This record gives sequence, structure tokens and C-alpha cells, in this order.
Amino acid sequence: MQMFNREAEAGFRAEVRGFLREALPPALRQKVLEHAVLTKDDLVGWQKILNARGWLAPGWPVPLGGTGWTPRQIYVFEEECWLAGAPEVFAFGPKMLAPVLMQHGSEAQKAYFLPRILASDDWWCQGYSEPGSGSDLASLRTRGVVEGGHLVIDGQKTWTTYAQYANRMFCLVRTDPEAKQQEGISFVLMDMDTPGIRVRPLILLDGTHEVNEVFFDQVRVPLENVVGELHKGWTYAKALLGHERFNAGKIGRSLRELALLKRMAAQPDMLGRRLLDNPRFAERIAATEVDLLALEKTTLRLIAAAQAGASMGVEPSILKIRGTEIAQNLSALLVEALGPYQPNAESAPAEEPLAPPASLVRQYLNWRKLSIYGGSNEVQRNIIAKFALGL
Repeated sequence: MQMFNREAEAGFRAEVRGFLREALPPALRQKVLEHAVLTKDDLVGWQKILNARGWLAPGWPVPLGGTGWTPRQIYVFEEECWLAGAPEVFAFGPKMLAPVLMQHGSEAQKAYFLPRILASDDWWCQGYSEPGSGSDLASLRTRGVVEGGHLVIDGQKTWTTYAQYANRMFCLVRTDPEAKQQEGISFVLMDMDTPGIRVRPLILLDGTHEVNEVFFDQVRVPLENVVGELHKGWTYAKALLGHERFNAGKIGRSLRELALLKRMAAQPDMLGRRLLDNPRFAERIAATEVDLLALEKTTLRLIAAAQAGASMGVEPSILKIRGTEIAQNLSALLVEALGPYQPNAESAPAEEPLAPPASLVRQYLNWRKLSIYGGSNEVQRNIIAKFALGL
């Protein structure tokens, strides 16, 4: 086991920062820091840069393209990427599907799909949520019937992120309607150009096309595209949701937003007033920073415990709740900072740009989703109550 070493970590941070200075395209960095809407080309382009360095999938085993980094190093790397203004790696392929394939996929599935994930040749979307089956995912009703060498799938998925870009989907399908809710579900890989699949956009509150409805009408998927055993997909789905548990709070992203908030509050407006001189607003910034630092320390303690061999219980639920609450609070404070004390962006340093007001408002509206997706915060509290408090 590799223990924490302050000097070694400082050297690792310096290496990551040097790479980001050299490799992150300035125009892409500016889009991220200005909270602009990123395109698929933006995301894929950055992933290809990371893959060329061997850093796209740091959590993978080294023989398959991973880095051999410890969980703490992965945490540091992701934090530095956030702070530098790099796009977030689109998680469905490298961080979610890939670990499931490594553990439960066939040799043919691993040999074909894992290299394509690293090369960004495939864009995966996740077919989990359905109308009436979001946080209560085990109640899903999309069904698959075995006919010869195929599953014939009918049903609907919703809130499918970036399905308009995807050429593949990993999907949960009920293949044994007589089994209990958590049983009789299969984990299926499918091509999005298969006849019978239809994608319909859902426009979010902020006006962007990020999620979709996906309809299945007699979609025929070869049985070799079922991951693991037929009817055992719920086990694999739970394993997928357990990956990236230390990043649930997205602390690096919130640290970046906190720094922007401080710059905005310290920037004088057209009349020379600073929002930071408002005692009540300054107190709210300080309280949010204390919450964020506490979450960071909690995350680092959990990482240290995991590296020492401890198993995780409900802690990822705690990180998800607090991380999303803090992020939403920061987005609200950023919008409030656009009020009567709106800063004079023209006088801000060029190397530390202020985000356009419209982008901050769009982010505020978009981030209302943070406490809902990935298992709503209400469901996370139920998990804590049941498994930690015995209620």
C-alpha cells in the first residue's frame, strides 16, 4: 500500500499542473471558465488529449490503460483538472461502463469495447431511468423477451443524457417479469442505430438540449450483448453506481466556483462598490467555504481509510448530499452577485475572467438537477437512515 507523502503529492500536483498548462487548449479553457455550453467535439477532443498522455482512465488497471495511481492521486488529478478549467471527462464509458465490463463482461466484450472507450470511438449513454422509475430504479418496466439468439426489447427510458450524440447505450431491461423487483433484470449493450430505437429531446429549464427520451419498439439485440448472466443485471448496476464514489461531491468544481465567487465579490462595480464589503454576503461566502473545506477533509479521510483497506458504507451518500447542496448554494450566490453590485467585468484580470451573467443564470437553472440525478438526495437520506442508523 502506498501511504500519503506530502512531498510526493506536491511533486505529483506540479506534474499535473504542468501538463494542464501545456495540453489544455486555451479556447476550451475559456469556454469552461465562462460556463459556456460545451459541444461533443469539445468533450471528445479533451478526452483524446488525456488518452494520448495515458491519463483518460486513471482508475483502470495498468495493463488495460490505467495509471496505477492511488485513489488520493486520482482525487488530486481530478481536482487540478477542475481548477484549471478542463472539461469533466464524460463518465458513462471510462468511469461507469468500463469497470463493469472488466469485472463481469465476456472476453469478447472486453477486447472490443474497452479499447474503443479509451480511443473515444464510442459515445455511451445510460439507459436506466424511466417514467416512474428514477430513484426507484428497480421498478423499471422496459422489457426484453428472448427470441432465438436475440432479446426483443420494448419500452421507454427518460432523462438519457446526451443520447442525441450516442452511438451506443448500456441499458437495464426486465427479462423475467415473474421475478422480484431487483431480480429478473438484465444489463444489455446496444447500438443506437438499431431499428426500433427513437430518441426525442427533452429541453431543460435552462433551455439546453442535454437529456432525452428514448423509445424501444421491437428492438432486436443479440444475446452476446448481454453483460454477465441473463436476469442478473441488477447486481452489475449496483456495482456501476459504486464506482467513482470519492468524486461524488465534485469538490474541485466547487472550489473553482468558490474562487470565481470571491473574485466577483471583490470586484468593484461601476460605482466603486464591492459586494465583499457587505457583511452579510461576506458571511455567507465564508460559511459556504467552511462547508466545502469540511467536505474536502471528510473525503480525504475516506480515501485514506479506503487505501488502508476499509470498506465504504453509506459515506458516498453523505458526499453526494453535501456536495450537491454546496454546489447549488454556490450557483445561487453567483447569481445573487449579479444583482445591485454587478461587478465591472472589463476591469477583471485577463487571466481570471468573470463568467458572463447569462451563463451564470443558465448554470443556476441547470444545477437544480444536481440533488435529483444519481439517486435523489431524499433517497440518499433514506439509505443513511436504513443502513447507518437502523431506522
